[in-house]
Amino acid sequence: MLDKIASFTQKLSPGLRQVLSNIGWLVCDKFLELGLSLVVGVWVTRYLGPSQFGLLTYATTFVGMFRFASLQALQNIVVRDMARTPTSKNETLGTTFILQLAGGLITLLAAVGTIYWLQPSETLTHWLVGIIAAATLFNAFNTIDFWFQSQVQSKYTVVAKRFAYVFMVVIRIGLIQLQAPLIAFAWARLAEMVLGSIGLVIAYQSQGNYIQAWRASWKRAKELLKEGWLLIAAGIGVYIYADIDQLMLGSMLPDKSELGFYAATTKISRLLDLFPMVLASSILPKLTALKEKSQEDYLDKIQVYFDLSTLIWLAGAIPVSLLSHYIVQIIYGSDFAASGTLLSVYVWSQFNSCFGVARSTILTIERKLKFNLILTIIGAIVNLILNYILIPSYGAMGATVATIITYLIVIILINFFIEELRFIGTLIIRSFNLYTAISRLRKNLL
Repeated sequence: MLDKIASFTQKLSPGLRQVLSNIGWLVCDKFLELGLSLVVGVWVTRYLGPSQFGLLTYATTFVGMFRFASLQALQNIVVRDMARTPTSKNETLGTTFILQLAGGLITLLAAVGTIYWLQPSETLTHWLVGIIAAATLFNAFNTIDFWFQSQVQSKYTVVAKRFAYVFMVVIRIGLIQLQAPLIAFAWARLAEMVLGSIGLVIAYQSQGNYIQAWRASWKRAKELLKEGWLLIAAGIGVYIYADIDQLMLGSMLPDKSELGFYAATTKISRLLDLFPMVLASSILPKLTALKEKSQEDYLDKIQVYFDLSTLIWLAGAIPVSLLSHYIVQIIYGSDFAASGTLLSVYVWSQFNSCFGVARSTILTIERKLKFNLILTIIGAIVNLILNYILIPSYGAMGATVATIITYLIVIILINFFIEELRFIGTLIIRSFNLYTAISRLRKNLL
């Protein structure tokens, strides 16, 4: 069996073998995280119950409202630029690190100040928001991950981050056994970010790289922000049309249990996000290089990218929707039974991550990031209106329906109303012909 696999891989081009190897590492990483999450993360959710889990989710979502300031949206630009010109890595990495560190500090101050102003008497909520927001300071070390992504060498970051994650899994199990309070689990999140950052530094320097060689440049910072501000602004819109439903559920309904049910649903569904994200991080550098060589081959590979995205979406949505009640019962238990019906509907919204990530990757390569801002502003407005209308009457199911309608409009339909995006809409529709899509995949893989 191993001989057949080895023989097959030798038929592939070196570039494709490198991409598949990188994807393999990322998939193994995500499956490890998935497996541990299903055991320990679910254990934590069961332990906290719908109400406390809802409160923790509310604090996390609240901090998310300010995370655009941490400048994680610069990722694709930084990866693209270092894939094109690796010799400029020290200036790009140093500048990106300083920008993200400053952004994390702004996130911390803004989140803590705002929650104290809105809910001056909710001391526990203040602490939860402060601790979770402090973790964004360590997002700056993800700059190292950007370098490894640009070189299609994600195995190094996989090892570094998973060590921290596994260690904190053990700590969380201990917290449950000790009957620890809710705030202890927020501290565990912060500790995981700290350990992960240390691991990334060790991985980077073990490969003969030196953080001491990084240098920040005001000129480079202006270049990144000039192009990246569209992604940063789009990130605000993405938050509004992707996560504002949880914030509105927690704010508009006094009982946090409804948010707990909804958060449990999204947590299961979004586990499927790992496939399009892994695919995008491995494909971006290769598509960038391919565009410089052959426009025709580049367009063919984009179609294959969307074909694969469609298959990933359906492969996840169909079984999860049909087995939703059993999945929720097995994972969360009877206390979260209400999440079963929500999951059967919500999981179909995963076309957002499959097609949305693919479109964002293409727009980054094409240098058409202005459309991310336009689309997310439209999505944000639609989602706010729909949630405001549906949540008071239908609670979590109203938020679910609002999410699906918003994604349908912003991810698929709107492409046909903007001339420069029409080709993306066409690629998505073509990928729905499963027979042809599978045929294209077989042809290109060989």
